Amino acid sequence: MVKLDEKMKTAFSKVKIFPVATASKDGVPNVVPIGFCQLVDDETIWIADNFMLKSLANLKENPNVAVYVWGPDTGGCFQIKGKADIIDSGEKFEKMQSIVHAAKPGLPAKTLIEVEITEAFQCAPGPDAGKKLL
Repeated sequence: MVKLDEKMKTAFSKVKIFPVATASKDGVPNVVPIGFCQLVDDETIWIADNFMLKSLANLKENPNVAVYVWGPDTGGCFQIKGKADIIDSGEKFEKMQSIVHAAKPGLPAKTLIEVEITEAFQCAPGPDAGKKLL
């Protein structure tokens, strides 16, 4: 695992919608906008599955996930890569459900996708584009 630095954590906290990418076992990509993407600690992201179909199917076949972090107030952009674990019961799942239901009571919060951060890459254009940050 790698740990996000303070600048990355601050940028993450300012994003409202996160593009989250997955791929099937055959490498067919899928990217969706996710409103509930929460940094739990320096090494872990929680994603709430409210309406996932292809993304969830992909994660069951291939746990690799990428999250793009950018917004007007982030001061830059970067991509986080990690390994996902699908959780549909237990303490973590129940905590995620309560957070989602408190914010948006009508959302189902069907599954918790817990992402262990493994890498981070620069996404801003220029000579360092694609450079591994972590």
